[in-house]
Amino acid sequence: MSGEAKQLNGLPEAVGAYTIWGFMPLFFKQLQGISPVEIVAHRVMWSVLLVLAILWARRSLHEFLTAIRDPRTRRFMIASTTLIAANWLIYIWAITNQHILAGSLGYYINPLINVALGVLFFSERMNRTQLIAITLAAAGVLVLASESLASIWISLSLAGSFGLYGMVRKMAPVGSLPGLACETVLLLPFAIGYALWAHLYDPTPGFGYSPYTDAFLIAGGAITTIPLLLFASAARKMPLSTLGFVQFIGPTIQFMLGVFVYDEPFTRAHAICFALIWSAVAVFCLDGVRRSRAARVAQQAA
Repeated sequence: MSGEAKQLNGLPEAVGAYTIWGFMPLFFKQLQGISPVEIVAHRVMWSVLLVLAILWARRSLHEFLTAIRDPRTRRFMIASTTLIAANWLIYIWAITNQHILAGSLGYYINPLINVALGVLFFSERMNRTQLIAITLAAAGVLVLASESLASIWISLSLAGSFGLYGMVRKMAPVGSLPGLACETVLLLPFAIGYALWAHLYDPTPGFGYSPYTDAFLIAGGAITTIPLLLFASAARKMPLSTLGFVQFIGPTIQFMLGVFVYDEPFTRAHAICFALIWSAVAVFCLDGVRRSRAARVAQQAA
């Protein structure tokens, strides 16, 4: 297979995953008025059933059982579970409280957070181009913080929690699907407990309120698992540098939804912030192209 073909192999799965993640605000907007904690609880419960069913169909349940029984792996999974639960909760709260733009900004920042975490925890070297990108992103965040301090925490929390989650999962000796099974199973007792409490005592709408609401809460399992499976397949087939460019599909779709579908306020501070963030993304992508070409040249010369 040629180098160009390898770059595109897995592209449909990658585009599918990030497109689903991009349109997630449309899904969670259907659950407006329901507690974000209850939404996360049902997302966990129905994900457990779906993920375990997939592992059983693949005859891979032993991978999950091996991972969750191992004390070292379990410690990693507890850390990643805490981070992804916080990320889900903040993200759903942001969408249902008219902060889609803040969520979009968080996922634009996330790749740059990953670079910074690599430098801090894995002794990776940051080149000058990456430093410029991070400086531009930081300037954008500061501009927005000067006017929208009430929402900038959403962007930083989403970027930070997902960045740390990715770092922990990189260190954990477990695959993507068995890892998700571990995370959702670890959250399951809390999810069941809260869902029961909400059903019995919470006066706000929730599970059992209407067939429409119930269908969306149950579908939360699929909306969690399917894009992750597509992403895992793409990550195995294509270079991470190529995958890194595709990831900006998600926040771009969210940005368009926030501005043009849900009419969220887009102030001058937002315009300056996103201009700086998009500039940082462009610099980041150009650096990725340069390094990818250099790697191919070096490989051909070897």
